[in-house]
Amino acid sequence: MTALTSFIAGELNRPVPPEVVHAGRVIAGRLGGVAVLFYGSVLRTGDLDGLLDFYVLRDGSQAGGAIGRLLWPDVSYHEVNIGGELIRAKVASMPLETFQRAASGTTLDTTIWARFVQPAALVWAKGAVARQRTIDAVATAAVTAASFAALHGPEQGDANAFWRALFRATYAAELRVEAPGREDQILSYDRARYDTLLPLAWHAAGVDFAMGENTLSPRLSDERVIELANAWLTLENAGKRLNLARLLKAAFTFNGATRYAAWKIERHTGLRVPVTPFRERHPIMAAPGVLWQLWRHMVLR
Repeated sequence: MTALTSFIAGELNRPVPPEVVHAGRVIAGRLGGVAVLFYGSVLRTGDLDGLLDFYVLRDGSQAGGAIGRLLWPDVSYHEVNIGGELIRAKVASMPLETFQRAASGTTLDTTIWARFVQPAALVWAKGAVARQRTIDAVATAAVTAASFAALHGPEQGDANAFWRALFRATYAAELRVEAPGREDQILSYDRARYDTLLPLAWHAAGVDFAMGENTLSPRLSDERVIELANAWLTLENAGKRLNLARLLKAAFTFNGATRYAAWKIERHTGLRVPVTPFRERHPIMAAPGVLWQLWRHMVLR
C-alpha cells in the first residue's frame, strides 16, 4: 500500500453517524450497490436534517445503452425512516468499473476526480474486494487531480495555490456557475489536509517537485506538460457539452424528483406541497401549478 493509498484509506474509514451508515446500506440495497461513498455538506456539518449526498457504486455495466454509458451517473432522491426520523439523500449511482475509469482521467469527465479529491467517507462496502477497489479508485482520483493541479498551478506556491488553480479550472470546464471564492471555501474546511495530500499525490503520480519551507515547485518535463495540456484541452472541449447533456438527462430521469422538490420548497419557504400520484408521474407537467402555488404563497406571506 502506497503512502497515498494509506492516507486515503484512513480518510474513507472516518467515523460517521450510525444513521448515515444505516441509510447508506438501505439505499445500496435498493440500487444494487457494492459500495457507498458519503460526501458533501452533511459530512462536514453532521446536520442530519440536511440532505445527505451519496455515491452508490454498483457491479456490472451502465444500463441505458449508449446514452446511459456516456451520461452517467443516474440520480435519484431517497428517504429512509430510522426510528421515526426521516433521513433524506440525493444519490448518484454508477458502476464501480466506470467510477474507476473516471477517477483515472481516461474519460471525458472531470467531475469524479475533482469531487473525490475532496473529503469523503466509505460508509459501506459489500466485502473486502469492493472496499479496496473503491479506496484505490479514490486514491487514483487524487493522482489525476494533483497532476492537473501541477499543470494549472503556479511555478512555485503553497499547496493551496495549486488546489485553488485546479478547482477554478474544473469549474470553467464543467458548465458550473460557482460563487467567487468557492474554491477558497472548500480549502478552508481543512487546509492542513490539502497540504498533506498534494505531495503524497505527486509522489504517486511520478511528478518530481522541490519542497521549500512553505512552498512546492513541480518539475514537469516538457513531454509531461504537453501530455497533460492535450488531455486538458480534450476535457475542456467536451466538459460543458457533456454536463449540459447530463443536466437534461437528469431533468427527465431524476427518480424521486417530485418528493425532492417538495421537501426543498417546504424547507426554504414553509409551503407544504402535496406529493400527488400525478405529480410523481409527471413532474414537468405539474411544475407550472406548483410554481403558481409558490408565487401566491410568497406574495401573500
